[in-house]
Amino acid sequence: MKLMIASDIHGSARWCAELVKAYEKEAPDKLLLLGDVLYHGPRNDLPEGYDPKAVIAMLNPLKDKILCVRGNCEAEVDQMVLDFPCMADYAVVMLGGTTVIAAHGHREHPVPAPGDILVTGHTHIRLDEMENGFRHLNPGSVSLPKGGTPRGYIVMGEDGSVRFMDLD
Repeated sequence: MKLMIASDIHGSARWCAELVKAYEKEAPDKLLLLGDVLYHGPRNDLPEGYDPKAVIAMLNPLKDKILCVRGNCEAEVDQMVLDFPCMADYAVVMLGGTTVIAAHGHREHPVPAPGDILVTGHTHIRLDEMENGFRHLNPGSVSLPKGGTPRGYIVMGEDGSVRFMDLD
């Protein structure tokens, strides 16, 4: 299985369109979204091309391919307009023989065991670190990157490969 992982779209139709183009190019089995899909939240600037309705229109046709966890900007109304579940605090995905724990990063989630991979968003900063025997990855933000990191996503292969990809 090939997994594409992205986070923090924050309602940007401009950058969601770029993500969908990348999705079509990468042709993953699943697109894992790490939350903050539709809204920018009170701490963030309005992202370029802010249009949550357009983001809904781009993502809903992919509903059978999307796995999504809840971010700190998701609300119950989001689930009313999105055709894929988006309110789980975390997800566990088996990729080859590796357990991948996906969470937004703002709430508690299962503690990864040595050899597992934890993927989180929330900080808008790209990350690839080893912590207590597990690998912690963050793709950064699709629309509002911070800390000088590029807009991007991650592609993970069943063979354990991890590629950080830029949208810029």
